[in-house]
Amino acid sequence: MSFHGGFVGVLIAALVFARKQNLHIFRLTDFIAPLVPIGLGAGRLGNFINHELPGRVTDVPWALALPHMGPELRHPSALYQFVLEGVVLFIVLWWFTRQPRRTGAASGLFLLLYGVFRFAVEFVRLPDPQLGFIAFGWMTMGQLLTLPMIIGGLVLVAWSRNQSAANMAISKP
Repeated sequence: MSFHGGFVGVLIAALVFARKQNLHIFRLTDFIAPLVPIGLGAGRLGNFINHELPGRVTDVPWALALPHMGPELRHPSALYQFVLEGVVLFIVLWWFTRQPRRTGAASGLFLLLYGVFRFAVEFVRLPDPQLGFIAFGWMTMGQLLTLPMIIGGLVLVAWSRNQSAANMAISKP
């Protein structure tokens, strides 16, 4: 919930800022989107260092033992998230935003890719102990909260494709 709650807070702040500065909200979020994975990646490295977000038990060769979790080897799920939500997402968004694109496209791509990456990693991450699996016997809270991001990303990408060519952005809000 911490990422999703923070995301809602950032969106509210962006809406207020865009309104005060008379900016189109998606031009602002398109400008911000490529920078967000740097913070996400740093946060996921911190999660790994602090032994947070433990993975499920596994026998993959790169599995790790977490001292506070017992002797079982586990997926390094925080490192998976660092790579996908930090490194890969940054590279894709940085490359994508280096060329002209329609307003909302970078924001939609961020939502879509973050959602897909987070949803996928949740399959190897332990669910929150107080919640467990909350839907269909396999879906975690992280996956449930990420579904609206995936849907919103798809909608925003589709919406941006319908924007006129005159409504293109390069890298400024």
